[in-house]
Amino acid sequence: MKYYVTLSESKKQDSGNGHFSYPLLDESNGCGKDCATGISYYTACEFTPPAVHEFHEGFMVLSGKGYARVGEEEFPINDQVSFFVPAGTEHALKSGSEKAPLVLFWFHAKV
Repeated sequence: MKYYVTLSESKKQDSGNGHFSYPLLDESNGCGKDCATGISYYTACEFTPPAVHEFHEGFMVLSGKGYARVGEEEFPINDQVSFFVPAGTEHALKSGSEKAPLVLFWFHAKV
């Protein structure tokens, strides 16, 4: 089993609405069920459709500026801000600029 992956090896997944991701670690390279990491890009200045997952999700902003909505709370995010979304909590993200995407590292963790 190969325990690592490079971004260039990952396949782009387009979620629509100005959001696409590159999955990195998952069950195929050592993460267990509900364990995954990746990089996401947000290019739209409108919130993505809300998402809800059965696993916890953590984020770290790598570059750009934007906004996160977690449950009923909305807050600005920028470089080097990290935030957490508990399992079962609605969340959405958007870029703060059409010229520079919001880029985040994310991880999923079992409840």
